[in-house]
Amino acid sequence: MQLSDPLGDLLTRIRNAQRSRHATCVSPASKLRANVLEALKREGYIRGYTSEELRPGISQLRVELKYNDGEPVIKEITRVSKPGRRVYSKIKELPRVYAGLGVSILSTPRGVLSDNEARAANVGGEVLCRVF
Repeated sequence: MQLSDPLGDLLTRIRNAQRSRHATCVSPASKLRANVLEALKREGYIRGYTSEELRPGISQLRVELKYNDGEPVIKEITRVSKPGRRVYSKIKELPRVYAGLGVSILSTPRGVLSDNEARAANVGGEVLCRVF
C-alpha cells in the first residue's frame, strides 16, 4: 500500500503504541524514518531502534519505546510539515517547543537534527515534527 505521508504514519504508530503501553512498535523502513528515530534516540525520547530485514529488499524498523514510572516519555508527538503544506524555518525564527522542554525535528542540509543541534550548527530547514 502506498502512503502519502510515511513519516506521519511512523509518528502515528509511535503515538498509538505508547497509548496502548506497548514496549515496541514496528514500521516499514526508510532512510528518513531511520534518521528521525536516530534524532529521537539522541534526545532521549526512545530507547532505540533496530532494522530487521523481512525478505531481500524489504525491511522494517522496530522502535523500543521509553517509559518513566509507567508513563510514556513522549507526551505529544505531532507532524508539522505535511505533504500538502510544507513548513520551513530559518534558525532564528524557529520557536522553542514548550519553552525548551520539547524538541522540534528538522530536516536540514546537514541531515535530520533536533532544534538544539540545528541551533548549534546554525542551520534551518524543514520542520518535520514536534515532540514533547
